[in-house]
Amino acid sequence: MKSIKAISYPVHFQDKAYKELSTLVTKNNYSTIFILVDENTFEHCYPKFIRNFSAENRIEIIEIESGEINKNLETCIGVWNAITELGGDRKSLLITLGGGVITDLGGFVASCFKRGIDFVNVPTTLLSMVDASVGGKTGVDLGVLKNQIGLFANPEMVLVDAAYLETVTPREIKSGMAEIIKYGVTYDIKLFNEIKQNKELHIKDLIFRSIEIKNEVVLEDPKEKNIRKILNFGHTLGHAIESFYLESENKENLTHGEAIAIGMVCESYMSSRLLGFPAEKVAEVKEVVLAIYDKINLLKEDFVAIIELLKHDKKNVNGQVNFVLLNDYENFKLDCKVAEELIIESMEFYNL
Repeated sequence: MKSIKAISYPVHFQDKAYKELSTLVTKNNYSTIFILVDENTFEHCYPKFIRNFSAENRIEIIEIESGEINKNLETCIGVWNAITELGGDRKSLLITLGGGVITDLGGFVASCFKRGIDFVNVPTTLLSMVDASVGGKTGVDLGVLKNQIGLFANPEMVLVDAAYLETVTPREIKSGMAEIIKYGVTYDIKLFNEIKQNKELHIKDLIFRSIEIKNEVVLEDPKEKNIRKILNFGHTLGHAIESFYLESENKENLTHGEAIAIGMVCESYMSSRLLGFPAEKVAEVKEVVLAIYDKINLLKEDFVAIIELLKHDKKNVNGQVNFVLLNDYENFKLDCKVAEELIIESMEFYNL
């Protein structure tokens, strides 16, 4: 599988990726290599990684607790302290080995430590492979508000090895599928049709095409001023729903993909009402989503709190919530304003 050239770094795949990582380490003569993991990736992914990675450098493991709830500045401080205590300097390298929480937080930590040290992303979930590890976004949450603190910073390389997917649950695989569906309806309908027709899905091909798409978009718009906003389809309302469930003591947390899947159904409905996105395609999106994800009952008494969280979305401008909506498949409109009544209506449509 050929490598993909991003803005200033390559994305390498499978066995070639480990060889390229060893070459990078040798070339740069890093003083210390820090590997950031959580308890799950340390147990299930680190043994595979270290078998394939050869380096003479000193290696230190830094472990954080898993879960979105730990993607915050307090965790960053703990990692910065650990790097400092272990003698980290500006010639250190941080390797992130994990899902989106690890790659987002690890990139942010590396970019701020001593004004920036090199880092390499090794995503281990489908979601992090097709989304979180590519594109130069790093950051952490502020309370339950997702990705409020962060910056754009590029890794030295990204290493994608689909074998790590053997270590994750079916629920996590489904979480990553939401991002692939998003790429399909906004950019490449062939991807969506493959999932819709329930063919024998070739996961490596889906990963490669998804990374290609995201890279094409990011190369055109690195700082999300224009076309890169299409990557937010389903995410505006989806993030608010994800945050609401994260902060609710009496509700089970949703995965990122589960929340984004709901957001895509709702935002497809908004698209139909505002832009004439065909009703049969709204039904198609909903059908595909509900064939993959368990139905979540969005309670009417929760709608106000979800909408309140929308007001804190990082993409808002002058207090105005902005949505990416669809005129048709592969045909989108940016910065759409949606009335609160229609947002509620869209959640009621999801519940039907």
